[in-house]
Amino acid sequence: MYVYLIGAGPGDPGLITCKGLRALSEADVVVYDYLAGDALMAHARPDAERVYVGKVASNHAMSQSDINRLLVDKAKEGKVVARLKGGDPYIFGRGGEEAETLADAGVPFEEIPGVTSTIAGPAYAGIPLTHRAAASSVTLITGHEDPAKPGSVHDWQALARSASTLVFVMGMKNLPDIARNLIDAGLKPDTPAALVHWGTTDHQRSLTSTLADLPDAARREGFANPSIIVVGEVVRLRDKLNWFEKRPLFGRTVVVTRAREQASDSAARFAALGARVIQFPTIAVKPLADHAELDAALDRLPTYDWLVFTSVNGVRFFRERLDTRNLDARALAGIKVAAIGPATAEAVRALGVRPDFVPESYVAESVAEGLLKLGAAQGRVLLPRAREAREVLPDTLRRAGAEVDVVPVYETVPAQSDKDEILRLLAEGRLDCVTFGSSSTVRNFLAAVPADTLKAHPEIKLACIGPVTADTLASYGLAADIRPADYTVPALVRAVADALTTSATSDKARGAAEAV
Repeated sequence: MYVYLIGAGPGDPGLITCKGLRALSEADVVVYDYLAGDALMAHARPDAERVYVGKVASNHAMSQSDINRLLVDKAKEGKVVARLKGGDPYIFGRGGEEAETLADAGVPFEEIPGVTSTIAGPAYAGIPLTHRAAASSVTLITGHEDPAKPGSVHDWQALARSASTLVFVMGMKNLPDIARNLIDAGLKPDTPAALVHWGTTDHQRSLTSTLADLPDAARREGFANPSIIVVGEVVRLRDKLNWFEKRPLFGRTVVVTRAREQASDSAARFAALGARVIQFPTIAVKPLADHAELDAALDRLPTYDWLVFTSVNGVRFFRERLDTRNLDARALAGIKVAAIGPATAEAVRALGVRPDFVPESYVAESVAEGLLKLGAAQGRVLLPRAREAREVLPDTLRRAGAEVDVVPVYETVPAQSDKDEILRLLAEGRLDCVTFGSSSTVRNFLAAVPADTLKAHPEIKLACIGPVTADTLASYGLAADIRPADYTVPALVRAVADALTTSATSDKARGAAEAV
């Protein structure tokens, strides 16, 4: 029986603490809020019970009293409960109320602080809340009070006299009243002020204005909650220090269609460049139900001259079967190992084996040519791979005289993904690029989003990791706008960034020319 009150951070999943992640991973039950998205929930145990209690303005999945009762009830069932809350539980998060309820009920608990949006949002917008030359203190203020009620919980005169940075949360509805109250209390109308909307996330937007003009600017630019309001001289630093919104792909939306197991690397690389990443896995990787073929191949491992891995998944499932049979890298003694691509080579090294051959080009034709130059035509080759794959490599080796055993070690199946978000972004003109990592991702994506739908949006860039994938795309009447010279994820990400950055520059130049 134990409850962790965990601060999940302001939205960027990388801002949760190590201690918070560890507690989340140990919990039997996870009670989570709106800001605790899929990226964080992926750290929960697969068998953990998940209870969504998210609250946004005027839309509560569960009342606070019900949440309090839920925490007590789950803990008294003898379970470890992770209460995952956006930001910091004790900063305008009602975590103190939950802690009091647990204490009154005799339930042991621990509060794990989180990065609060009141600090992180402005920081990601380039606004340090304190600065030696501008502000030596910060006041955090709730903006969520009824302006019609008699009196106010705030001492507006004291706030106006403080000369500190003022940070208001949940205050967009009352922004005109906040600005008027501060000015009436003596704060200069031209005091710098800013808004940060969805701070630290790929939805972030920010603007700067003066205190007097901020309400009109917010209305004009369509700012609403969740937004942080910052008032004070530190706002002047935003143009100079705004690092987050200056990243090359900020404001761009990229779809990653790889299997979820492999999508994380692509997604992380695009996100690091500022892109909003939509993970739309079109294939799922599954272990085989029957390992008879693989087991037979493992029984005769010493008879092979070459072991050729064509993917990270091939290495993964091959290794898992070795483990199941109480074997390790010593079983590969005397066998030369080839790995197609740097990621596959790294997976082989993790197996405890240094690859003997990593081709410069990662297509089957080049791989076969390299293996034949190394004498594979005179030997036996084991090729553990997906159940469905191109036959170019084994056929080429066989024609040259090699004895090749193709052994399935896993299979790929179409994944079920929600296409509604893709279609909505297409309709709104807010989708910039779709990336494809294999022919199967092309086929499965176009089964969900028809080729004719994409053809109606020629502004969307289509990126393919290699020529075979591009040829599959072409068979649907669609051209690959982006094809990196190296058929790797890092090269694909760089190529997409270059193309979208060039496109954005061209759009700006075209707009400037039209204005003239």
